[in-house]
Amino acid sequence: MSEALSATCHLHSPPNREDFVLAVDGLRTHFATDDGDVPAVDGVTFSIRRGRTLALVGESGCGKSVTSLSILRLIQPPGKITGGRILLHSARAGDIDITALGENSPQLYQVRGGLISMIFQEPMSALSPVHTIGDQITEAIFLHRRVSSAEAHRLAVEMLGKVGLSAPEERFGQYPHELSGGMRQRVVIAMALVCRPELLIADEPTTALDVTIQAQILGLIKTLQREIGCSVLLITHDLGVVAQMADDVAVMYLGRIVEHGAVRDLLKDPRHPYTQGLLKSIPSLNSGGRLASIPGSVPLLTEIPAGCPFHPRCAHAKPGLCDTGAPPMLRPVAPGRGVACLRAEEIAAGVAGGVAGADGK
Repeated sequence: MSEALSATCHLHSPPNREDFVLAVDGLRTHFATDDGDVPAVDGVTFSIRRGRTLALVGESGCGKSVTSLSILRLIQPPGKITGGRILLHSARAGDIDITALGENSPQLYQVRGGLISMIFQEPMSALSPVHTIGDQITEAIFLHRRVSSAEAHRLAVEMLGKVGLSAPEERFGQYPHELSGGMRQRVVIAMALVCRPELLIADEPTTALDVTIQAQILGLIKTLQREIGCSVLLITHDLGVVAQMADDVAVMYLGRIVEHGAVRDLLKDPRHPYTQGLLKSIPSLNSGGRLASIPGSVPLLTEIPAGCPFHPRCAHAKPGLCDTGAPPMLRPVAPGRGVACLRAEEIAAGVAGGVAGADGK
């Protein structure tokens, strides 16, 4: 296990398969383009505790979804995992190094949909329009469980009922276009959970839904998580959802994790300037005037600046320190907290100046 992974795991407790269901160590997923190599995920390290929810947060394009697809080895050319390890500590199948599995490995098929399932953000793209709901759920059952057709039918109808669909027997024979958006998302959740995975990846599961249905879907995921006992990796850009759903949170920027910790600690006392900016930009009933915003824009992945990738947009950036060398590593700054910022302690103490810095540059 690398020093980076050991440090991140130590933010919680000693890393072992009894405590953690997944450990991602220095993951790198790059895309070859006409403009050069694009590091969509660049050295990401995190771990997920059993039975807990880790939220992966950041702006669009920061690498959240690519990270989740990498875990299931669903990256297609010109994308490729170029480094790191993804270790699944399965209670049913033992330790599995997902990155070492061949594309046609039976164990990889066991992982996908069996040990690890995924809820995609757009249900219509996750469901076949020419197959009934029942056919699609029973297919998932047959792939991972040795049961009869009658038993698969029973399990599918039972799960459709558990996700809150009325008349589940009737829904079993319907096609996706006959259901509303919220109903289709419930079907996707039923497909993901019918084989009782140990880890559920939820990639922006409520993006395409209205606010009322969003709350219902999030509550459903939380209820079923408790019932099944699985861990959850929640991909989102909504810090309100994070506060409601997560136990731990990792903040991503330009393909790297810049802050990590327990959700209550991180939301109450953010240590990285990027996390602080995200929290300040959340609308509040008590806020008056214009909303705060993070200055500048996210640079292209082919034009990532030297030093801290966030320094061109950071009010605390110090010339000669933050704009040179390699990106700062995620390091412990408090019990259970990790921050990839060279001035984190100064910022926490309130002594870090702006771009000009205290030295007057």
